[in-house]
Amino acid sequence: MFKKILIANRGEIACRVIRACREMKIGTVAVYSDADSDALHVRMADEAYHIGPPHSSESYLRGEKIIEAAKTAGAEAIHPGYGFLSENADFVRQVTAAGLVFIGPPPEAMEGLGGKMSARKIAIEAGVPIVPGTTEPLRSFDEARSTADEIGYPVMLKASAGGGGKGMRLVFEESELKSALENAQAESLASFGDDAVYIEKAVVRPRHIEIQVFSDTHGNHVYLGERECSIQRRHQKVIEEAPSPINSEELRREMGECAVKVARAVNYVGAGTVEFLVSDVDRSFYFLEMNTRLQVEHPVTELITGIDLVREQIRVAAGKPLSFKQEDIRLTGHAIECRVYAEDPDKNFMPSPGRIARLRLPHGPGVRDDGGVYEGAEVSIYYDPMISKLAVHGRDRAEAIDRMRRALREYEVGGIKTTLPFFRDVMEDEEFISGNLDTGFIPRFNERHKKVEVPQEIADAAIVAAALAMASGKPAAASAQPETSKWGEAARTAAMRNRL
Repeated sequence: MFKKILIANRGEIACRVIRACREMKIGTVAVYSDADSDALHVRMADEAYHIGPPHSSESYLRGEKIIEAAKTAGAEAIHPGYGFLSENADFVRQVTAAGLVFIGPPPEAMEGLGGKMSARKIAIEAGVPIVPGTTEPLRSFDEARSTADEIGYPVMLKASAGGGGKGMRLVFEESELKSALENAQAESLASFGDDAVYIEKAVVRPRHIEIQVFSDTHGNHVYLGERECSIQRRHQKVIEEAPSPINSEELRREMGECAVKVARAVNYVGAGTVEFLVSDVDRSFYFLEMNTRLQVEHPVTELITGIDLVREQIRVAAGKPLSFKQEDIRLTGHAIECRVYAEDPDKNFMPSPGRIARLRLPHGPGVRDDGGVYEGAEVSIYYDPMISKLAVHGRDRAEAIDRMRRALREYEVGGIKTTLPFFRDVMEDEEFISGNLDTGFIPRFNERHKKVEVPQEIADAAIVAAALAMASGKPAAASAQPETSKWGEAARTAAMRNRL
């Protein structure tokens, strides 16, 4: 087993890996940029090395600096976490050439599954169903138009490289296709340096369901159930749960076996996730892509299986066989995770960086918070604004929802806007409670919970009325307007705001 591991990441995932290493009595090495000099992962690690300025292109994406830090510290292996260099095949080769172990899959598997089109080809060859569409980049608008006519609208344009919703466009009719293609290509080029775009049939009311797989160097491949990841903003997940509300044992087995076929086709090693689109209409499923790394949402799988995925990653990288077999996997209870971001849900989830003035974390039965901050810490403008991942576990989905409601009420973050109010509302939403989920959940949720805007002149008059009432020593409710009127309600709101 390794004696010392460098974590080539930051934030909550770096803290998560450090905790696993501590349990395994493995020394930890952190790396940090100027912006993270006082970050929690730096404080937690046994050693920490500065690797550059705040911009990730000058620090966390500089593989040579990370490898130099690992060699200086005497680390034997590098854990990439997720994001940054976690799916960079060239970095894996550099790590290996330096005599270090990369805790993850081989570079060939990354390259084969890293491009969405090459991954689609692998899935086809493995006998896994894919969404109808192209397996080569679109060469012209005419090709895009003829393909769309063949498979039928609506269609989805997707960048072959990268992820995170970049270079994706949903097209409902031919009149939208040309501009959508040009915009998708431009965004893909700007984001990934590659304007390759392909087209596929858009699945109606799709659920985004993924299968956790694990493989070792001894030829063992196992799936550990599924995660429901349909609640997304800007094509990025914000709430995940396991198992999916719709999955039966039969559907889980079919999807799991398909996921293992993909892993086996590329001689995969380590933790990986095979993502599927599942039609909410007929439960048909289609291969979407494979993420060749640990997923952000891995805690919900850990909670229902009892398996520490990070610990298993380290064991497999050290050459050990998986500590479990397929028949050993038992799913117990239900888990839900909310990604707590420094974002303003009322402003389309725009980032809300700044200093955390107050932090009160939830505790109690079945509650887990994977965090990367502390009270007084700064949420930087340079990186993903995630504060933590709040996960709960219950005997069933209803209990898990109840537990999440309680945990969200306990969770307090002051000084910045967060997604906590949004999550509190979702946990009370009938559509969510019923398990009626798909990737269009948030737009429908926002429509159902649309706030009524008070005209400015009414708001101004209410504030004046409240001020006059308070000056006279009378309660705002004693104004000329009846207590049940809109004016009275606005006045009381304004008075309360003034008192706060």
